[in-house]
Amino acid sequence: MPLVTLTVRKPRSAAFKAGVLDAVHAALVASGVPETDKFQRVLELDAADFRVDPSYPDAASPRGDDFVLIEVLWSVGRSVKVKKKLLEDLMGRLKAQGLDPEHVMVVFKETTWENWSFAGGRLIHT
Repeated sequence: MPLVTLTVRKPRSAAFKAGVLDAVHAALVASGVPETDKFQRVLELDAADFRVDPSYPDAASPRGDDFVLIEVLWSVGRSVKVKKKLLEDLMGRLKAQGLDPEHVMVVFKETTWENWSFAGGRLIHT
């Protein structure tokens, strides 16, 4: 049940955004998320509206306009082991597309199952 939000600085091509989102979805599927469970959105912001520190806390190279923020909102219950494997898989996929993994930040946000209503106001996991 992940909801993926990709935040980048303007301008980014549709191909770039699709490539990142496809990589995230593939890594999620490899971690056990159903293939059809795809809910994604993109926030494309002006530099003035998307400010990041170039090195905090331990980036190997300074972040710049190529910085990518990926937020994954999903249900609680995945282990640290699953998250680490997903991150390893995702970074490999993004690197293959030419992204520097040092300029990619991923945030996992977890919510309980009863907080998802996919349609019609139904809570199918309660």
